[in-house]
Amino acid sequence: MMGRYLIREMSAEGIDCSQVALTDAQATGFMIKGSVLDGSDPPVEYHRKGSAASHMGMNDLDSAWLLSARHLHATGVFAAISPSTLPLARQSMALMRAAGRSVSFDPNLRPTLWASPEIMVDAINDLATCADWVLPGLEEGRLLTGETTAEGIARFYRERGARLVVVKLGSEGAYFDGEHGSGRVPGFPVGKVVDTVGAGDGFAVGVISALLAGCDVPSAVRRGAWIGARAVQVRGDSEGLPTLAELAAAPL
Repeated sequence: MMGRYLIREMSAEGIDCSQVALTDAQATGFMIKGSVLDGSDPPVEYHRKGSAASHMGMNDLDSAWLLSARHLHATGVFAAISPSTLPLARQSMALMRAAGRSVSFDPNLRPTLWASPEIMVDAINDLATCADWVLPGLEEGRLLTGETTAEGIARFYRERGARLVVVKLGSEGAYFDGEHGSGRVPGFPVGKVVDTVGAGDGFAVGVISALLAGCDVPSAVRRGAWIGARAVQVRGDSEGLPTLAELAAAPL
């Protein structure tokens, strides 16, 4: 029932669900998130173990369908949910990059899903080598690279093949290092932080959509910072995402 509900809701948003499979053998994974209005980290409870998605593996890779896209965005979450999803994530990223498609990667660390911090670091950094654009947060970048600064984190991934690294700095904005230079983009002022969950995803939406639209890197990072600032001012993960009309009218 939950799987069918999600397909119905995503299809209503214009998302292609043609490759989504339904099974009666496993349940759909889900998350329970507490409600907060003061900007503190909400309590979150995950139910992913044994989920239908955790049973995905290399046999689920439809290369022709995947290559019909021009871009792939990946995160460290799917790779972490089972031993079979990690090679699937890596192969999908490698396939797209080898075919000349662009690939972005948000580490999105979930330490409790990994057997150890060392395994997590090795796996996430390996996945990052398959990406053109790497989007770590400052704290997770420090954990993954051993570097202490945004510049050092970006250099770590640039030396391993990334064409662009954007390090999220929270309210301070972001630092970027790419083929055409490096720099910082300031954050957008926020009157009141309500709910921080979804800010990183909103940031990624802004950067990736702008780059795919042909914007230069500083403009793309600025869009990401603007959407991230919107995300923290509302309750919920996606409620702060702008419509195309709101994006066109944004002070960017």
